[in-house]
Amino acid sequence: MAVIESTHYVYTVQPGDTLYSIANRFGSSVSAIEQANSLYPPFTDPGLIFPGQLLVIPGGRFGFQYEVYYTVSPRDTLFSIAQRFSVSSDLLFGINSQIANPDFISTNQMIRIPAFIYEVTAGDSLSKISSQTGLSLDKIIKANERRASFSPDVLYIGYLLLLPLPASQNILVLRPLPGDIIQEGSFMQGMARAFEANVLYSILDTQGNLVSNEKSITARAGGPEYAEFSTNLQFDLKPSIPTGELRVYTRSANDGSIQDLVRVRVRFE
Repeated sequence: MAVIESTHYVYTVQPGDTLYSIANRFGSSVSAIEQANSLYPPFTDPGLIFPGQLLVIPGGRFGFQYEVYYTVSPRDTLFSIAQRFSVSSDLLFGINSQIANPDFISTNQMIRIPAFIYEVTAGDSLSKISSQTGLSLDKIIKANERRASFSPDVLYIGYLLLLPLPASQNILVLRPLPGDIIQEGSFMQGMARAFEANVLYSILDTQGNLVSNEKSITARAGGPEYAEFSTNLQFDLKPSIPTGELRVYTRSANDGSIQDLVRVRVRFE
């Protein structure tokens, strides 16, 4: 998996923008933006961009490592941004504490989005990436709509794809990423809105055998706040096949049923 673990930005081209002005704004470079979005011959004329296109901007001067930020454009709402990345507007609001009112976001405001960056390599296709990550084709395509040089049928080497992170209404899993290799002690991290801050996880192989029995994690705060949780994964059984699934969820206080289940496709060493 060619995942790029550094800060990136998603920006909608506005009238009057040039690659130079965009690069300068985000502390990036014209060449890096061209490579990330395949803005070079024979796919397009050098430097050719249009208002309304979405660009992925590598690097930059804001934020923290491994995060992706979306720059709000004039027509955006929190709901429309949440739809693009296949999450609820509640969750998007919950992971952005700087937003005071979910019904009001301002143009040029930076919003952390539940996505990660995948660099296309030789032999990649959307169906292959979908199979590796367990993310549906529809979700991958929706996240990349209006992207410069994006086509569901043809991927260019070096192109940076936006892939949505696994999430439910109340849980977002940040690590491991879909398709990651995990082992005993691997780091798991996410955010959850959970009753009494209690988050659960288990690990199964693709034959349905439990690699890790259900275990409890305590988030930093209970609902209605979305709060961070993290732990080092524990195995109860050595995996006998190379693929499996991490499940993160809560249980109903009424009947103990599983709620807010998030499935993350993983591999084992």
